[in-house]
Amino acid sequence: MSRSLKKGPYVNQRILNKVKNLPAGDKSIIKVWDRACVITPEMVGATFGVHNGKTHVPVLVVENMVGHRLGEFSLTKKFVNHGGKMAKAQAGAKK
Repeated sequence: MSRSLKKGPYVNQRILNKVKNLPAGDKSIIKVWDRACVITPEMVGATFGVHNGKTHVPVLVVENMVGHRLGEFSLTKKFVNHGGKMAKAQAGAKK
């Protein structure tokens, strides 16, 4: 459910300050644990290391991401193929 219009989107001010203090063209990664923070136009071009519970996943922010949350681009679960004899036979046939 979206946030109330009178409150506006949730943006962590500490993250915004870090983005504003970066020199132009700097490609350093800003480590972030706040996955609920909404991406604003000021963040475009910055690279964030979004924590997925285990590691920091690098996310380069582009224009299409504005309005989405940082956590949407750092998956927390890793898909492992379903096993069994049939899956192994199909994987062997593809190679």
